[in-house]
Amino acid sequence: MNKTQEQVWNTYGYVRLSHEDGDKEESNSVTGQKDLIRDYLSRYPELRECGMKVDDGYTGSNFDRPAFQEMMAEVKAGKVNCIVVKDLSRFGRDHLGVGEYIERIFPFMGVRFIAINDNYDSLHSNVESDELIIPFKNLINEAYCRDTSIKIRSQLEIKRQRGDFIGSFAVFGYRKDPENRHHLLVDDYAADVVRDIFKWKLEGISAGDIADRLTASGIPTPMDYKRSLGMRYSTSFRVKEESVWDAGMVLRILKNPVYTGVLEQGGSPPPATG
Repeated sequence: MNKTQEQVWNTYGYVRLSHEDGDKEESNSVTGQKDLIRDYLSRYPELRECGMKVDDGYTGSNFDRPAFQEMMAEVKAGKVNCIVVKDLSRFGRDHLGVGEYIERIFPFMGVRFIAINDNYDSLHSNVESDELIIPFKNLINEAYCRDTSIKIRSQLEIKRQRGDFIGSFAVFGYRKDPENRHHLLVDDYAADVVRDIFKWKLEGISAGDIADRLTASGIPTPMDYKRSLGMRYSTSFRVKEESVWDAGMVLRILKNPVYTGVLEQGGSPPPATG
């Protein structure tokens, strides 16, 4: 790639690491990608680094990623006109989506796109070879993503058949075994709350009154309890900032079969208790 002195490019480095990637390759780690991009930028002074956008834990099969969307907002605002990635697979694994950005969106917006390890720079692209090689690489990246997804689903199905717990978070009243994250243990504090809920229900108390009683007693909601343990947990059921129980939360606990010793996984997930 030849250096271009006529123009200074306002450049963002873009880094992506999915859960499927894990830590298999140090070069694919967030740090490894950043180091590669910054080393590249240091050799091309016309590429002025304006920031580094990182999507850690996001699949490449779509572009619904927060850091990517933030970067594109900067591009649309005219603040950035060059994007540098480690390789095409870090940018995305959807060959149609990647092709749309490289062939249509970026040229239309005047954005220079560089994929270091693929030796691709849109400013110095060879139209004839790129029309063949770039789509081919994108197809391979998409096939890899699809193959990985199939393997993961197969592994999860085996774990479900074994009775292993495969959820990200244990249901309220349980906690993951620190020695085996696929095994659940009773969480004594939360389990006492669940027992009280069932006891009060058997006494004929309504779900709304149970919720009021829990709130008045200062019992944290399931989501707030998880967060108090340092878990990065969120749910669509939470609408208020303060810790307030409602009838819906109580009913989701009462209807969840896990409290009868039945662990349902693989179909439609049971309603969240939070």
